[in-house]
Amino acid sequence: MRCSYTSFVPIIFLALCGCLVSCNKESRVDWAIRNKILLLGNGSEPKALDPHLVSSVGDSNILRSLFEGLVTYHPTDDSQNAPGVAERWESNEDYTVWTFYFRDNAKWSNGDPVTPRDFVYAYRRILSPDMLSPYASMLYFLKNGKQFNEGTLTDFSQVGVKALDDRTLECTLEQPTAFFPQVVKHTTWYPVHPATIEAFGKNDDGLDPMTMQFTLWQRPGNHVGNGAFKLKSWVINKSVVVEPNPNYWDADQVKLKEIRFYPIPSEFSEERAYRDGQVHYTYTMPPNMIDWYRKNDPKHLRLDPYLGVYYYKFNLNKPPLDNPKLRKALALAIDRQKIVENVTLGGQEPAYALSPPIKGLYQPPKIVEYDPDKARQLMAEAGYPNGEGLPRLELLFNTQDTHRAIAETIQDMWKKELGVTNIGLLNQEWKVYQSTLHEMKYEIARHAWIGDYVDPTTFLDMFRTGDSNNETGWSSPEYDQLLKDAALAPTAEARVQILQEAEKILLTELPIIPLYWYTRTTLVHPAMQHWEPLLLDNHPYKYVDLIAN
Repeated sequence: MRCSYTSFVPIIFLALCGCLVSCNKESRVDWAIRNKILLLGNGSEPKALDPHLVSSVGDSNILRSLFEGLVTYHPTDDSQNAPGVAERWESNEDYTVWTFYFRDNAKWSNGDPVTPRDFVYAYRRILSPDMLSPYASMLYFLKNGKQFNEGTLTDFSQVGVKALDDRTLECTLEQPTAFFPQVVKHTTWYPVHPATIEAFGKNDDGLDPMTMQFTLWQRPGNHVGNGAFKLKSWVINKSVVVEPNPNYWDADQVKLKEIRFYPIPSEFSEERAYRDGQVHYTYTMPPNMIDWYRKNDPKHLRLDPYLGVYYYKFNLNKPPLDNPKLRKALALAIDRQKIVENVTLGGQEPAYALSPPIKGLYQPPKIVEYDPDKARQLMAEAGYPNGEGLPRLELLFNTQDTHRAIAETIQDMWKKELGVTNIGLLNQEWKVYQSTLHEMKYEIARHAWIGDYVDPTTFLDMFRTGDSNNETGWSSPEYDQLLKDAALAPTAEARVQILQEAEKILLTELPIIPLYWYTRTTLVHPAMQHWEPLLLDNHPYKYVDLIAN
């Protein structure tokens, strides 16, 4: 899942922060605790409230309150699966067919029953070539899903999803997938309410997800979901507010009376808003404040494990970046240890591969490391000794202070180690940045990926040929075949070895530069109960409570 860490909010919100504190009135946070209203910083302004038009962490945070999938997230352990719309599920012997049995009391927020046909409708919608969904490739797990999405197959009945009856959904997969229940927890697999979609436009209406996000069905009063909460209001660049959904099957579990998701303009503004008693939780925080909180206010600071990677990607369609020796020279000239020690400061680990290590499951190959001598040699072999003759290249990042600091640090490293002096820095607002990547109009770009499920394929699958999240122009038939072979491996050990071989190809050809593996660095108010450290950081809001200390 794309990670942004950027946002926008009106100045009036921050002015209100100062007013409340200076007037010595009850803080917004204390008022909200008393009224069971959770106030969350949430990074960027949401692109959409449609699960088939988004791919970012911030958008998904909101969608998890409004929708529920077949399986949902466990409140304390990401490796566990909790029942969602399906109260139970089972597979055949080789994990190629999964059957989900729906609960009788699953309902939409308007009271309609949630049925398997709603999921079939949703999966057809997201895979429709005309939908242009940025995350359609995640449904390529389904048999013939890729072919339908690419238009080489037009008969959706041949895609591996079928409503067997009013309470049973069957998914037939392209290849054995023992962890499939982990996959369908993701927001991309959420259903939509067919009658609502049809009432406000055609099923496949040719929306460009980068420019036409706000269809009428997403507006308050029109929006229909099946999650623990329903949409109350959405004021662009101010807040998204949700309230309990009385028709939710587990409504008695819900403690909160409201959740307010705020976009805040920068990590510094968000930290100030937290300190001034305006939010219970920050989406991120300034790295230079981490040590202060460690020493002076540790009960508010959370440094949690997080299954994610920060990296740069190359556009191989833009010479000279089609030269693998140049790409490797740039990769080996970066001292990742200095970045995590001097810039990010949140306990991150230098990344020598794309996939983060997953304890007990996967250890990535250790290939991309700091080696300036080798980098200079490769630079000369690429035809640019001491950086001479290298054309100007632009490094793109979405607007955020830490992204700029990292870019400036790497710019200096390339100058010092390789003699490269003509790397320009370009920042863009989150939505524009996403469009630039999608349209392949960049040269080098900052990127990050947070795991969609606990398995290395959530990272490696991005770089299959034609994957909608690839956005590099890189393709390797051998890499693609190894990923297919891994799914058919006879043992877990054999599967890991095959995935490691695939990752070695990626790290040798280097369409990307891994930089560091994430930690989740946030400020969390002590009144927030049942907000446990989670590897994917996907918190089921129905368990969350606010209790004054």
